[in-house]
Amino acid sequence: MPEVPDYQDILDHLYDGVYFVDRDRVITYWNQGAARISGYEADQVLGRSCRDGILNHVTANGVALCQHGCPLTATMEDGNPREADVFLHHSDGHRVPVLVRCAPLRDASGAIVGAVESFSADRGMRTARKELRALRQQIHTDALTEIGNRAYLDGRLRALVAEAAHHGTSDAAIALIDIDRFKSVNDTHGHDAGDRVLRMVANTLKASVRASDSLGRWGGEEFLVVFDGVSDDASVTAACEKLRHLVGWSRLDLGDGTSISVTLSLGATRLRVDDTPEEVVARADELMYRSKEGGRDRVTVG
Repeated sequence: MPEVPDYQDILDHLYDGVYFVDRDRVITYWNQGAARISGYEADQVLGRSCRDGILNHVTANGVALCQHGCPLTATMEDGNPREADVFLHHSDGHRVPVLVRCAPLRDASGAIVGAVESFSADRGMRTARKELRALRQQIHTDALTEIGNRAYLDGRLRALVAEAAHHGTSDAAIALIDIDRFKSVNDTHGHDAGDRVLRMVANTLKASVRASDSLGRWGGEEFLVVFDGVSDDASVTAACEKLRHLVGWSRLDLGDGTSISVTLSLGATRLRVDDTPEEVVARADELMYRSKEGGRDRVTVG
């Protein structure tokens, strides 16, 4: 039977810093990761209190956690793990951004006898990744309606076409949606009201599509939905009729005793294996104009 390695040897080979404290916050263990990140070697900190200006955690707005809101103390009081972004004090004097995680240490009876804190110096990378995700979301979001924009939809369509070509089949469909007589809304009530109508329609569509579907503003008063997992024209028709009915029952109250309701004309088509993004959109656009020519407030599938 293989020998079980000593836990301290394991902890010393972790990239993250790890240290233990007792109930008085006296440091009882300090791994090599903690030494590397903080600059303090184990013999400089063991037996000292973590509040003695060693790591001296502060928040981004300057709160010194050793005096106010120490996560280790709170964890030892209630037994709940904690996580926080802080700046620790390096032995060279500068501040290091870290993510700290605290958890209670218990004895055999379950009583809390101390706490363990781990800290990782990749907080800057985590922040950068978070900012990158936010930037990507901003790039792919329509500023007015806060749903997907044309770039988002173009990317989604290219991915679906490539997937269909690779697998030789597709269970996706798209619907191009136009708000009927939207120009008259702007002419009668003003562009601010028109923007509010666009948001009303976008929010209704967003609440009505499935999580697996993709929705975006195609441009002006046009929207596009990508339906995923539709097997026949009847399923596409049912999905589109749901959107048409729910928007038709929506109403924007202007606050002066008047209200605005709008209808939709939709053209929908299933994605074919040999389609390009341009071809499937052009087909949906033609079908949408058939709905317009047929009297508006209707769905045409083909």
